[in-house]
Amino acid sequence: MDLTQATAANMEYMVEAIKTKLRMASGAAMQASGFPLEKYEDLYDLYEMITGKEHLSISEVEAVASELGKLRKS
Repeated sequence: MDLTQATAANMEYMVEAIKTKLRMASGAAMQASGFPLEKYEDLYDLYEMITGKEHLSISEVEAVASELGKLRKS
């Protein structure tokens, strides 16, 4: 999958991967459609950081959740 292309399908894939990695209990509340395509690069950077780590600390999970909140459509 070529994640360098800013598409809705790629955003869906990255959001699902992030939710899985974070083991988000409220993952159903976070839908890819909640993120504007203009924020693709930011979401991609977050995805790369998360998937590049074997484990995330609690503070990292909290920081990622906060960042995801900032990226969502208002």
